[in-house]
Amino acid sequence: MTVPPTLRRAALAAALSLAALPALVHAAPSPMLDASHPVNWWFAFKFNAASFPGCGGSAQVDSCQFGGSPQSYTSGNGFSQQFVYASSSEPSLSQGGGCVGDTTTDPVGATFSQIYNGTLNYVVWNDQFYGDPAIPSCSGASCGAPWGHSKGVLAWDDQGNGVVMQVSTPSWPASGSAQYPRGSDGNTLGCVQDNDVKVSQHFFALKLSHADTLAVLQALANASVATDPGNPQIVKNGGPADIQNAVSQLGQRSDSSTPQVSKLSSGVTLIAKPSALQVPPWQLVSAELGGAPLRAATWWEGSKSIAIPSTSRAGAPACWDSSLPTPGPVAIATSGSWAGRSFSLKGGMGYNFNHAKIGVSTGGGAAYAIFGDMNQEGALSGNCASAQNGRGGLFFALPNAALANSIAKLIGGSTAAAAR
Repeated sequence: MTVPPTLRRAALAAALSLAALPALVHAAPSPMLDASHPVNWWFAFKFNAASFPGCGGSAQVDSCQFGGSPQSYTSGNGFSQQFVYASSSEPSLSQGGGCVGDTTTDPVGATFSQIYNGTLNYVVWNDQFYGDPAIPSCSGASCGAPWGHSKGVLAWDDQGNGVVMQVSTPSWPASGSAQYPRGSDGNTLGCVQDNDVKVSQHFFALKLSHADTLAVLQALANASVATDPGNPQIVKNGGPADIQNAVSQLGQRSDSSTPQVSKLSSGVTLIAKPSALQVPPWQLVSAELGGAPLRAATWWEGSKSIAIPSTSRAGAPACWDSSLPTPGPVAIATSGSWAGRSFSLKGGMGYNFNHAKIGVSTGGGAAYAIFGDMNQEGALSGNCASAQNGRGGLFFALPNAALANSIAKLIGGSTAAAAR
Protein backbone atom coordinates (compact mmCIF):
# COMPACT_ATOMS: atom_id res chain seq x y z
CA MET A 1 0.00 0.00 0.00
CA THR A 2 1.38 3.42 -0.97
CA VAL A 3 0.98 6.19 1.60
CA PRO A 4 -0.07 9.50 0.00
CA PRO A 5 2.49 12.32 0.35
CA THR A 6 0.10 14.45 2.40
CA LEU A 7 -0.28 11.65 4.97
CA ARG A 8 3.49 11.09 5.05
CA ARG A 9 4.04 14.77 5.73
CA ALA A 10 1.36 14.78 8.46
CA ALA A 11 2.89 11.69 10.11
CA LEU A 12 6.36 13.25 9.98
CA ALA A 13 5.09 16.48 11.51
CA ALA A 14 3.37 14.54 14.30
CA ALA A 15 6.52 12.54 14.98
CA LEU A 16 8.62 15.70 15.16
CA SER A 17 6.13 17.28 17.52
CA LEU A 18 6.22 14.26 19.84
CA ALA A 19 10.01 14.18 19.72
CA ALA A 20 10.16 17.83 20.70
CA LEU A 21 7.64 17.44 23.55
CA PRO A 22 10.18 16.66 26.33
CA ALA A 23 12.23 19.69 25.33
CA LEU A 24 9.15 21.87 25.45
CA VAL A 25 8.18 20.50 28.86
CA HIS A 26 11.68 21.10 30.22
CA ALA A 27 11.87 24.57 28.67
CA ALA A 28 10.05 26.08 31.66
CA PRO A 29 12.51 27.64 34.14
CA SER A 30 13.63 25.09 36.71
CA PRO A 31 16.42 24.43 39.16
CA MET A 32 18.96 22.32 37.25
CA LEU A 33 21.23 19.61 38.63
CA ASP A 34 23.15 19.81 35.36
CA ALA A 35 22.37 21.03 31.85
CA SER A 36 19.80 18.29 31.22
CA HIS A 37 18.27 17.45 34.62
CA PRO A 38 15.59 19.83 35.96
CA VAL A 39 14.27 19.32 39.49
CA ASN A 40 11.75 21.07 41.70
CA TRP A 41 14.40 22.25 44.18
CA TRP A 42 18.00 21.78 45.18
CA PHE A 43 20.24 22.92 48.02
CA ALA A 44 24.04 23.22 47.97
CA PHE A 45 26.45 23.93 50.81
CA LYS A 46 29.93 25.11 49.84
CA PHE A 47 32.63 24.31 52.38
CA ASN A 48 35.22 26.70 53.74
CA ALA A 49 38.86 26.75 52.64
CA ALA A 50 40.19 25.30 55.89
CA SER A 51 38.09 22.12 55.77
CA PHE A 52 37.83 21.32 52.05
CA PRO A 53 40.25 23.55 50.11
CA GLY A 54 40.21 24.00 46.33
CA CYS A 55 37.86 22.13 44.01
CA GLY A 56 36.81 18.51 43.93
CA GLY A 57 39.26 16.05 42.38
CA SER A 58 41.73 17.64 39.98
CA ALA A 59 39.34 20.40 38.84
CA GLN A 60 40.57 23.99 38.70
CA VAL A 61 38.96 27.38 38.24
CA ASP A 62 39.83 28.24 34.64
CA SER A 63 36.84 28.86 32.37
CA CYS A 64 35.04 31.75 34.17
CA GLN A 65 32.07 31.05 31.89
CA PHE A 66 29.95 33.91 33.25
CA GLY A 67 32.71 36.51 33.02
CA GLY A 68 35.94 37.41 34.78
CA SER A 69 39.30 35.70 35.15
CA PRO A 70 40.69 33.29 37.76
CA GLN A 71 41.79 35.19 40.86
CA SER A 72 45.05 34.83 42.76
CA TYR A 73 43.26 33.26 45.74
CA THR A 74 42.37 30.24 43.56
CA SER A 75 46.03 29.36 42.95
CA GLY A 76 46.47 27.85 46.42
CA ASN A 77 44.36 26.74 49.37
CA GLY A 78 42.81 30.16 50.00
CA PHE A 79 39.40 29.16 48.68
CA SER A 80 36.96 26.28 48.47
CA GLN A 81 34.48 25.37 45.76
CA GLN A 82 33.89 21.88 47.09
CA PHE A 83 30.29 21.25 48.00
CA VAL A 84 27.54 18.89 49.08
CA TYR A 85 24.06 19.03 47.62
CA ALA A 86 20.57 17.52 47.75
CA SER A 87 17.52 17.85 45.53
CA SER A 88 13.88 16.90 45.14
CA SER A 89 15.06 13.75 43.36
CA GLU A 90 17.53 12.81 46.14
CA PRO A 91 16.86 14.75 49.35
CA SER A 92 19.82 13.49 51.38
CA LEU A 93 23.15 15.29 51.02
CA SER A 94 25.90 13.86 48.86
CA GLN A 95 29.24 15.31 47.78
CA GLY A 96 29.50 16.98 44.40
CA GLY A 97 32.52 17.16 42.12
CA GLY A 98 34.49 19.91 40.43
CA CYS A 99 34.24 23.64 41.20
CA VAL A 100 30.72 24.65 42.23
CA GLY A 101 29.27 27.42 40.06
CA ASP A 102 31.84 27.11 37.27
CA THR A 103 30.26 24.55 34.94
CA THR A 104 26.91 23.35 33.64
CA THR A 105 27.51 20.02 35.38
CA ASP A 106 26.91 21.35 38.90
CA PRO A 107 23.60 22.70 40.27
CA VAL A 108 24.71 26.31 40.78
CA GLY A 109 26.41 26.69 37.40
CA ALA A 110 23.72 24.83 35.46
CA THR A 111 20.87 26.83 37.01
CA PHE A 112 22.59 30.18 36.56
CA SER A 113 23.59 29.35 32.97
CA GLN A 114 19.90 28.84 32.14
CA ILE A 115 19.36 32.48 33.15
CA TYR A 116 22.60 34.17 32.08
CA ASN A 117 22.78 32.56 28.65
CA GLY A 118 19.04 32.45 28.01
CA THR A 119 16.16 34.80 27.22
CA LEU A 120 14.30 34.79 30.54
CA ASN A 121 13.22 37.88 32.43
CA TYR A 122 15.21 38.36 35.63
CA VAL A 123 15.91 40.31 38.80
CA VAL A 124 19.30 40.13 40.53
CA TRP A 125 19.68 41.62 44.01
CA ASN A 126 22.59 41.83 46.44
CA ASP A 127 23.44 44.19 49.27
CA GLN A 128 27.14 43.76 48.45
CA PHE A 129 27.59 44.52 44.72
CA TYR A 130 30.66 46.64 45.64
CA GLY A 131 29.81 49.30 43.08
CA ASP A 132 29.31 47.10 40.00
CA PRO A 133 26.49 47.80 39.57
CA ALA A 134 25.92 50.89 41.67
CA ILE A 135 22.56 51.02 43.45
CA PRO A 136 20.76 54.41 43.52
CA SER A 137 20.07 55.74 47.04
CA CYS A 138 22.67 53.37 48.44
CA SER A 139 25.77 55.11 49.72
CA GLY A 140 29.08 53.30 49.51
CA ALA A 141 30.10 50.03 47.90
CA SER A 142 27.59 48.00 49.88
CA CYS A 143 24.05 48.68 51.06
CA GLY A 144 23.60 48.75 54.83
CA ALA A 145 20.47 49.13 56.94
CA PRO A 146 17.65 49.64 56.25
CA TRP A 147 18.34 47.87 52.94
CA GLY A 148 17.66 44.15 53.13
CA HIS A 149 20.50 41.78 53.92
CA SER A 150 19.58 39.60 50.94
CA LYS A 151 21.16 38.12 47.81
CA GLY A 152 19.91 36.11 44.86
CA VAL A 153 18.43 35.94 41.38
CA LEU A 154 14.86 35.35 40.18
CA ALA A 155 13.99 34.53 36.56
CA TRP A 156 10.70 33.85 34.81
CA ASP A 157 9.25 33.22 31.36
CA ASP A 158 6.49 35.01 29.48
CA GLN A 159 3.84 33.02 31.36
CA GLY A 160 5.30 33.97 34.75
CA ASN A 161 6.66 30.52 35.60
CA GLY A 162 10.02 30.96 37.26
CA VAL A 163 12.98 29.83 39.29
CA VAL A 164 14.54 31.57 42.27
CA MET A 165 18.09 31.01 43.48
CA GLN A 166 18.94 32.37 46.92
CA VAL A 167 22.68 32.80 47.53
CA SER A 168 24.80 33.99 50.46
CA THR A 169 27.76 35.13 48.32
CA PRO A 170 28.71 38.83 48.30
CA SER A 171 29.29 40.25 44.81
CA TRP A 172 27.78 37.24 43.01
CA PRO A 173 25.78 37.16 40.87
CA ALA A 174 25.95 40.77 39.69
CA SER A 175 24.65 40.42 36.12
CA GLY A 176 21.67 38.45 34.88
CA SER A 177 22.55 38.29 31.18
CA ALA A 178 25.53 37.77 28.92
CA GLN A 179 24.19 40.72 26.90
CA TYR A 180 24.96 43.01 29.86
CA PRO A 181 28.21 41.69 31.36
CA ARG A 182 29.71 43.09 34.51
CA GLY A 183 32.05 45.92 33.55
CA SER A 184 34.70 46.01 36.25
CA ASP A 185 34.64 42.58 37.87
CA GLY A 186 33.94 38.92 37.23
CA ASN A 187 30.56 37.23 37.45
CA THR A 188 31.69 33.64 38.04
CA LEU A 189 32.51 32.03 41.39
CA GLY A 190 36.29 32.02 41.79
CA CYS A 191 36.57 34.84 39.24
CA VAL A 192 35.28 37.68 41.45
CA GLN A 193 37.74 40.10 43.06
CA ASP A 194 36.12 39.64 46.47
CA ASN A 195 37.07 36.19 47.79
CA ASP A 196 33.52 35.09 48.45
CA VAL A 197 34.54 31.42 48.20
CA LYS A 198 36.88 31.48 51.22
CA VAL A 199 34.29 30.81 53.92
CA SER A 200 31.28 28.51 53.75
CA GLN A 201 28.30 29.65 51.66
CA HIS A 202 24.90 28.23 50.72
CA PHE A 203 22.70 28.19 47.61
CA PHE A 204 19.02 27.20 47.31
CA ALA A 205 16.96 27.01 44.12
CA LEU A 206 13.20 26.48 43.82
CA LYS A 207 10.79 26.09 40.91
CA LEU A 208 7.95 28.65 40.88
CA SER A 209 4.48 28.96 39.41
CA HIS A 210 3.18 32.32 38.19
CA ALA A 211 1.60 32.95 41.61
CA ASP A 212 4.82 31.91 43.34
CA THR A 213 6.90 34.30 41.22
CA LEU A 214 4.57 37.14 42.17
CA ALA A 215 4.82 36.19 45.86
CA VAL A 216 8.63 36.18 45.72
CA LEU A 217 8.66 39.63 44.06
CA GLN A 218 6.33 40.99 46.74
CA ALA A 219 8.58 39.48 49.41
CA LEU A 220 11.63 41.13 47.85
CA ALA A 221 9.87 44.50 48.01
CA ASN A 222 8.84 43.92 51.64
CA ALA A 223 12.44 43.08 52.54
CA SER A 224 13.85 46.19 50.77
CA VAL A 225 16.36 44.25 48.70
CA ALA A 226 19.08 46.15 46.86
CA THR A 227 18.42 46.18 43.11
CA ASP A 228 17.60 48.64 40.33
CA PRO A 229 14.69 48.09 37.89
CA GLY A 230 16.23 50.67 35.54
CA ASN A 231 19.52 48.79 35.06
CA PRO A 232 19.38 45.96 32.47
CA GLN A 233 22.50 44.41 33.98
CA ILE A 234 20.41 43.25 36.93
CA VAL A 235 16.76 43.60 35.85
CA LYS A 236 14.92 42.53 32.71
CA ASN A 237 11.22 43.19 33.24
CA GLY A 238 8.67 41.30 31.16
CA GLY A 239 5.96 38.67 31.25
CA PRO A 240 2.48 39.07 32.76
CA ALA A 241 1.33 42.56 33.73
CA ASP A 242 1.01 41.78 37.45
CA ILE A 243 4.60 40.57 37.55
CA GLN A 244 5.88 43.57 35.60
CA ASN A 245 4.11 45.86 38.05
CA ALA A 246 5.66 44.05 41.03
CA VAL A 247 9.13 44.37 39.50
CA SER A 248 8.63 48.11 39.06
CA GLN A 249 8.13 48.43 42.83
CA LEU A 250 11.62 47.11 43.62
CA GLY A 251 14.69 49.19 44.41
CA GLN A 252 12.87 51.16 47.11
CA ARG A 253 13.08 50.96 50.88
CA SER A 254 9.83 49.66 52.33
CA ASP A 255 8.32 51.19 55.47
CA SER A 256 6.37 48.00 56.22
CA SER A 257 6.63 46.45 59.67
CA THR A 258 4.51 43.41 58.82
CA PRO A 259 6.14 40.15 57.74
CA GLN A 260 4.92 38.49 54.55
CA VAL A 261 4.25 34.79 54.97
CA SER A 262 3.32 32.93 51.77
CA LYS A 263 2.69 29.22 51.19
CA LEU A 264 4.08 28.46 47.74
CA SER A 265 2.75 25.77 45.39
CA SER A 266 5.68 23.51 46.33
CA GLY A 267 4.64 23.52 49.99
CA VAL A 268 7.53 25.82 50.88
CA THR A 269 6.74 28.60 53.35
CA LEU A 270 8.26 31.92 52.27
CA ILE A 271 8.84 34.42 55.08
CA ALA A 272 9.90 38.00 54.34
CA LYS A 273 11.13 40.09 57.25
CA PRO A 274 10.87 43.87 56.68
CA SER A 275 13.58 46.12 58.10
CA ALA A 276 11.13 48.03 60.28
CA LEU A 277 10.15 44.84 62.11
CA GLN A 278 12.99 45.03 64.63
CA VAL A 279 13.05 41.50 66.03
CA PRO A 280 15.65 38.71 66.09
CA PRO A 281 15.52 37.11 62.61
CA TRP A 282 15.49 33.42 63.47
CA GLN A 283 13.02 33.90 66.34
CA LEU A 284 10.69 35.38 63.70
CA VAL A 285 11.12 32.26 61.56
CA SER A 286 10.33 30.02 64.53
CA ALA A 287 7.24 32.06 65.36
CA GLU A 288 5.89 31.88 61.82
CA LEU A 289 6.48 28.11 61.75
CA GLY A 290 4.20 27.57 64.72
CA GLY A 291 6.82 28.09 67.42
CA ALA A 292 9.00 25.24 66.15
CA PRO A 293 12.37 24.91 67.91
CA LEU A 294 15.20 25.65 65.49
CA ARG A 295 18.93 25.08 65.07
CA ALA A 296 20.62 27.66 62.83
CA ALA A 297 24.10 28.15 61.36
CA THR A 298 24.84 31.71 60.23
CA TRP A 299 27.60 34.33 60.25
CA TRP A 300 27.69 34.46 64.07
CA GLU A 301 30.63 36.15 65.80
CA GLY A 302 30.37 35.06 69.39
CA SER A 303 32.92 37.59 70.61
CA LYS A 304 30.74 40.53 69.54
CA SER A 305 27.91 42.00 71.58
CA ILE A 306 25.54 41.71 68.62
CA ALA A 307 25.85 37.90 68.57
CA ILE A 308 22.44 36.65 69.71
CA PRO A 309 22.94 33.70 72.09
CA SER A 310 21.10 30.42 71.90
CA THR A 311 17.71 30.42 73.60
CA SER A 312 16.66 27.23 75.35
CA ARG A 313 13.02 28.00 76.07
CA ALA A 314 10.00 29.16 74.11
CA GLY A 315 8.80 32.69 74.62
CA ALA A 316 8.94 36.16 73.13
CA PRO A 317 12.10 38.18 73.81
CA ALA A 318 11.92 41.82 74.89
CA CYS A 319 12.64 42.85 71.29
CA TRP A 320 9.37 41.60 69.87
CA ASP A 321 6.13 42.74 68.26
CA SER A 322 2.90 41.86 70.04
CA SER A 323 1.20 41.09 66.71
CA LEU A 324 3.54 38.13 66.14
CA PRO A 325 3.09 34.55 67.33
CA THR A 326 5.35 33.26 70.10
CA PRO A 327 8.70 31.82 69.00
CA GLY A 328 10.25 28.59 70.20
CA PRO A 329 13.88 28.16 71.27
CA VAL A 330 16.66 28.83 68.73
CA ALA A 331 20.01 27.05 69.09
CA ILE A 332 23.11 28.49 67.40
CA ALA A 333 25.30 25.87 65.70
CA THR A 334 28.99 26.75 65.98
CA SER A 335 30.52 23.70 64.28
CA GLY A 336 29.61 20.92 61.87
CA SER A 337 31.19 17.98 60.08
CA TRP A 338 31.23 16.06 56.82
CA ALA A 339 33.06 12.86 55.89
CA GLY A 340 34.93 12.87 59.18
CA ARG A 341 36.15 16.46 58.88
CA SER A 342 34.92 19.12 61.28
CA PHE A 343 34.55 22.78 60.40
CA SER A 344 33.58 25.97 62.19
CA LEU A 345 30.16 27.50 61.68
CA LYS A 346 31.07 30.82 63.31
CA GLY A 347 31.57 34.05 61.42
CA GLY A 348 35.01 35.58 61.08
CA MET A 349 37.75 36.85 58.81
CA GLY A 350 39.85 33.67 58.51
CA TYR A 351 39.50 30.50 56.44
CA ASN A 352 37.61 28.32 58.93
CA PHE A 353 34.39 30.30 59.10
CA ASN A 354 30.83 30.26 57.78
CA HIS A 355 28.68 32.72 55.82
CA ALA A 356 25.81 30.34 54.94
CA LYS A 357 22.47 30.97 56.64
CA ILE A 358 20.80 27.59 57.06
CA GLY A 359 18.76 25.87 59.73
CA VAL A 360 16.44 23.03 60.64
CA SER A 361 13.49 22.54 62.92
CA THR A 362 14.30 20.23 65.81
CA GLY A 363 10.84 19.36 67.05
CA GLY A 364 7.17 20.09 66.69
CA GLY A 365 5.20 19.09 63.60
CA ALA A 366 6.72 19.13 60.12
CA ALA A 367 10.49 18.71 59.74
CA TYR A 368 11.76 21.86 58.02
CA ALA A 369 14.99 22.66 56.22
CA ILE A 370 15.35 26.45 56.27
CA PHE A 371 17.41 28.66 53.95
CA GLY A 372 17.72 32.32 54.86
CA ASP A 373 19.31 35.65 54.08
CA MET A 374 19.92 36.72 57.63
CA ASN A 375 22.45 36.16 60.39
CA GLN A 376 21.42 35.64 63.99
CA GLU A 377 22.96 38.91 65.06
CA GLY A 378 21.12 41.77 66.71
CA ALA A 379 19.52 41.76 70.14
CA LEU A 380 17.00 39.93 72.28
CA SER A 381 16.63 43.08 74.41
CA GLY A 382 18.06 46.56 74.63
CA ASN A 383 18.84 48.14 71.25
CA CYS A 384 16.19 46.36 69.20
CA ALA A 385 17.33 48.04 65.95
CA SER A 386 20.79 46.52 66.29
CA ALA A 387 22.45 44.69 63.37
CA GLN A 388 20.16 42.23 61.57
CA ASN A 389 17.16 43.07 63.77
CA GLY A 390 16.99 46.31 61.79
CA ARG A 391 17.31 44.78 58.32
CA GLY A 392 15.09 42.79 55.98
CA GLY A 393 15.51 39.41 54.35
CA LEU A 394 13.88 36.23 53.06
CA PHE A 395 13.58 32.70 54.44
CA PHE A 396 12.45 29.57 52.58
CA ALA A 397 11.20 26.79 54.87
CA LEU A 398 11.01 23.48 52.99
CA PRO A 399 9.09 20.64 54.70
CA ASN A 400 11.20 17.54 53.98
CA ALA A 401 12.28 15.16 56.73
CA ALA A 402 15.11 13.51 54.77
CA LEU A 403 16.69 16.86 53.89
CA ALA A 404 16.18 18.28 57.38
CA ASN A 405 17.79 15.21 58.96
CA SER A 406 20.73 15.39 56.56
CA ILE A 407 21.34 19.10 57.24
CA ALA A 408 20.93 18.49 60.98
CA LYS A 409 23.87 16.07 60.80
CA LEU A 410 25.91 18.55 58.74
CA ILE A 411 25.50 21.31 61.36
CA GLY A 412 25.22 18.99 64.35
CA GLY A 413 28.43 19.89 66.19
CA SER A 414 28.87 22.34 69.06
CA THR A 415 26.27 24.87 70.15
CA ALA A 416 26.59 28.42 71.45
CA ALA A 417 25.77 28.92 75.11
CA ALA A 418 22.18 29.79 75.92
CA ALA A 419 21.07 33.21 77.15
CA ARG A 420 20.89 33.51 80.91
